[in-house]
Amino acid sequence: MKKTLIAAVMVSAFASVATPALAAGEAKNVIFFLGDGMGPTTVTAARIYKYKEEGELNMEKLDGKTRTARVKTYSNDAQTTDSAPSMAAYMTGVKMNNEVLSMSSDTKAIKPTGADSNCPATGNGQPVDTILELAKAKGKAVGSITTTSVTHATPAATYAHICHRDAENTIAAQAAVGGVGYNTKLGDGLDVLMGGGLNFFKPTAAGGKRTDGRDLVAEMKAKGYTFAATGTELAAIDGKNTNKLLGLFNKSHLEYELDRTKKNINEPSLSAMTLKAIDVLGKKPEGFFLMVEGGRIDHALHGTNAKRVLEDAIAFDNAIKAALDEMQKRDPGLKNTLIVVTADHDHTMTFNGYGKRGSNILGTVKDYKTGAELKDVYGNNYTTLVFGNGPNRKPVRTNLIEGSADATQVLHDDYLQETGVKLSSETHGGGDVMLFATGAGAASKTFKGTIDNTKVFTLMKSAFGF
Repeated sequence: MKKTLIAAVMVSAFASVATPALAAGEAKNVIFFLGDGMGPTTVTAARIYKYKEEGELNMEKLDGKTRTARVKTYSNDAQTTDSAPSMAAYMTGVKMNNEVLSMSSDTKAIKPTGADSNCPATGNGQPVDTILELAKAKGKAVGSITTTSVTHATPAATYAHICHRDAENTIAAQAAVGGVGYNTKLGDGLDVLMGGGLNFFKPTAAGGKRTDGRDLVAEMKAKGYTFAATGTELAAIDGKNTNKLLGLFNKSHLEYELDRTKKNINEPSLSAMTLKAIDVLGKKPEGFFLMVEGGRIDHALHGTNAKRVLEDAIAFDNAIKAALDEMQKRDPGLKNTLIVVTADHDHTMTFNGYGKRGSNILGTVKDYKTGAELKDVYGNNYTTLVFGNGPNRKPVRTNLIEGSADATQVLHDDYLQETGVKLSSETHGGGDVMLFATGAGAASKTFKGTIDNTKVFTLMKSAFGF
């Protein structure tokens, strides 16, 4: 009997050591950062741009306990994904076709023919639950913030189900609590939704794009949402005493970070939106899920404008640091908070060799031995960053000037890097992207090696204990 009692005590002691702080899982909160189009070259170039070759981005070091992985991004029907199915794979764990948002794999992308067109009610796939909806069902607060329109592919994948990403009026309606087309899986609604896209919440009579006459901002305010239309208005809101927050700061996408700061545009930074979202969501005892997108990184890449790419990538990185610092105050050691940083796909931006260390990453390539300009076989110099395809392919290459006096000079804000194949707009790339994770569940879950984007959903879901 004495031996049995001793054995029972030992088993109990070992069990108490092995049991995590949250028995059902390891994370009360999950913050998912998505740099749209932020492939490995963008990460490297942004690091050098801000911190030089020897430096580190905030996303790379996080709290010093970073787990890393490579993520495969192909979609159900394409080697190179677009943002809709790649983000939806992170949010649902399901591979779907290009242009489809959070639907089953058999859903065909049907482009809308009108501003408020929707997919067939039946016969074209089924909605699949997002991690945001699962979190909401467990009593957690949920939020989605972006520098694009809130109806754009990445944020839409968190809360909407649609057979084509272009049906943005229908997507907006899925966020309007209690209205026609509302996504009832959201329960009492998103707790935070911020970004651009006011046009899809306002009727045409009020300068918007809704042909159904609905004013979704008014509808959501009637359901208890505090609304902000400028950075100043957002700053004035006390997030700790706000339960529902809607911020729409531009009719379309928010301005590029370079323009927002240089022109003093009254829009919030991604860092400001992130901290305000944490204030609102962080009150929930059950915890929260927050998605934060640096969306305009992708748009600058499509335009082959590397300077705006890097400025927006740094703004995204700053938002990661702001969130990390804030959560360390609320949850020291991130014992109950998982932070994941990744991208939805790559682009065709590439990094030329063999430049001299310390050179301007936006400048021309200097020989690492002599410092002289490196030349192509025709005797012309070239920039460190170029694109595989895009609009800026000249019939005959000429010498470049490393200056900023006008847009033909490579350090100018509006300079477009040269491209290999001439297209009207640069495309996504099909390469793997990087993932960084830290906090609750990051070490014990397999955030390592080469993983599929659908696996990230599984790991976050597991960390939550769902």
